[in-house]
Amino acid sequence: MQGSSQLKVGVYIDVANLAMNGGFGMRYDVLREFSCRGSAEPIRLNAYVSYDAERADTDLDYKNGQKRFHAALRDVGYKVIQKDVKWYSDDTGRRFGKANVDLDLAVDALLQSQNMDRVIIATGDGDFVQVVRALQNRGCRVEIIAFDNVSGDLRREADLFMSGYLIPNLLPVKHIQSGNHWAAVNSYARGVCYAYDETKGYGWLRYLRTFEGDLWRTDSREESSPYRTIYFHSSQLPHNVDKRKLTDRQVVFEFRIVPGKEEGQLQAVDLEAFFTIT
Repeated sequence: MQGSSQLKVGVYIDVANLAMNGGFGMRYDVLREFSCRGSAEPIRLNAYVSYDAERADTDLDYKNGQKRFHAALRDVGYKVIQKDVKWYSDDTGRRFGKANVDLDLAVDALLQSQNMDRVIIATGDGDFVQVVRALQNRGCRVEIIAFDNVSGDLRREADLFMSGYLIPNLLPVKHIQSGNHWAAVNSYARGVCYAYDETKGYGWLRYLRTFEGDLWRTDSREESSPYRTIYFHSSQLPHNVDKRKLTDRQVVFEFRIVPGKEEGQLQAVDLEAFFTIT
């Protein structure tokens, strides 16, 4: 830890990896807020993007869209590190483009980590396993945030893996209407199943109500826990979910919160599944 009691944080985002694996439309301001929870100080906020200059020469919509996106990232405090797409031809003459940001991200994180307590790497790419270990050996707590196609090795190596689907408001819920809020009654949230009784036909979901507080306090009965639990009936489960694997946490559910049959009870309905972990 640094001499100051305020934690120092670095955030490194593999933008293309997230966008291609469930994170398109992610709110980068919310990611910053989550990463700096507990009044932590952001030392580095790096967003690594790929840019196809050849396409930009002929596609004005692409060029302007990329400019707007990069400007929006800078508006919320990120440094945009641009990696230009390079085009190659294989033995058959087929052209393909590459803009690998892995090396840039890894080198920056390692060189800059001496001033940090917490490092957040937003990617599901298993190539970063060794980077995570190196950062941990330098005394950093390393957290991984990703959506779909997440490397199991990367998830296990991290001090904390958090599915981006579970972070309140990080990826907008498509059903939420203006004026409604995450996890409010008659609104939506996302969570995982932690208990299910197949014989009785019901179970319980756990979801993150807020990311203020200790994320390790998963017992929602604790007053200081940022988590809540909610009842669901098996009739609300989507047909593509194997009920025998409900509690293995490889499925994130999006659901609507409605009043339960008993006073003060809440119930999850209209469950939709996201398969998130490889």
